[in-house]
Amino acid sequence: MRFSRMFIPTLRETPAEAEAVSHILMLRGGFVRQLAAGLYIYLPLGWRVINRINKIIKEEMEAIGAQEISMPVLHPAEVWQQTGRWFDIKEEMFRLRDRCGRDMCLGMTHEEIITWLASTEIRSYRDLPQVWYQLQTKLRDEARPKSGVLRTREFLMKDSYSFDKDEAGLEENYQRHANAYHRIFSRCGLKFYQVESDPGMMGGAAAHEFMAPSSVGEDEIVLCGKCGYSANREIEKGDKCPKCGASLKAEKAIEIGNIFKLGTKYSLPLKAFYLDEKGNEKPVVMGSYGIGPARIAAAAIEQNNDKDGIIWHRGIAPFDVEILPLNMNNAEIMRIAESLYSRAGEEGFEVLMDDRNVSPGIKFKDADLIGIPYQIIIGEKNLKEGVVEFKSRKTREVKRLKPEEAAEKIKIECGG
Repeated sequence: MRFSRMFIPTLRETPAEAEAVSHILMLRGGFVRQLAAGLYIYLPLGWRVINRINKIIKEEMEAIGAQEISMPVLHPAEVWQQTGRWFDIKEEMFRLRDRCGRDMCLGMTHEEIITWLASTEIRSYRDLPQVWYQLQTKLRDEARPKSGVLRTREFLMKDSYSFDKDEAGLEENYQRHANAYHRIFSRCGLKFYQVESDPGMMGGAAAHEFMAPSSVGEDEIVLCGKCGYSANREIEKGDKCPKCGASLKAEKAIEIGNIFKLGTKYSLPLKAFYLDEKGNEKPVVMGSYGIGPARIAAAAIEQNNDKDGIIWHRGIAPFDVEILPLNMNNAEIMRIAESLYSRAGEEGFEVLMDDRNVSPGIKFKDADLIGIPYQIIIGEKNLKEGVVEFKSRKTREVKRLKPEEAAEKIKIECGG
């Protein structure tokens, strides 16, 4: 893509309403714009990041046998009433009535709907196990939406659900999801912990959360440096590790994913039953697993930035490399820029070329702000020596290479 043809409205000043680093940089870098409290529009750069995160999620979900579906955002009240959550959940749920006066809600999660589907389709033990997932919009009437895309009223979520004959099958699917989550967050370049947690309104026997350490995180996790124990819970001073007795430390973190052993909490009230090998009717045993793509993006920025802007991990960056020709009126500069642009594109890499007729200083500032992992800088001084500069956004290391060497360097750095 060419910078001049993309909508990338970068800002020089820090927006007054933004406090979290990720919020500031997503606004300044032209990734998002706020429509109202807790409601964000993803601009082209921001949506490219979300799509790259989603691609990783889909690959890892399908690697464990999950099948993608799509469920409605608008739900009939009856399904939620059967589980009791229509009455248990208070102001967080958006409720409305259709033109016929029927109670409806906007889905803040999809356990009820997926279980209704299972109750109509799963009949026999031969139909099990099943794992279904979706990437779908959720809506929650947050009392205090804040920190940019970290706490919003409308958000995208990957939610998946496992259906098994028994607890042993659930345990297997639970561990598969946990392992998949480790791969997803690692591929997104995040530092994270898997911690024990309270199932909360989801219910069920056990749950774990995946937490990305960050000073803006609303959760506090406790960690044991001796045995590796970790949990999402309060410790006020002097509490010891419940596993080994060593001292615990507390750290703020952003919740980026969660997994729940639901058991039969939803299958019993919604009558999701199957016939076992002996013809006996039994409830399906379920698990529920969520990931917030926008939270991954924000956590990645919180963990990887400097005074000049974002430092994207290559797995989720909006582009792999940015080409910066410093003089658009120099024919040789443009010949090499176009050649590198075409060659990288043919190799399957995502390339942004800053073809604006602006000063080198503006190009450098915007390149560092939006944080694409690698920059190829083509200027008159270096071209006199037959070289271009290949710069790492993360390390700021600059290598002076011949243009053909720069093309090979893209393959080496971005192809892994």
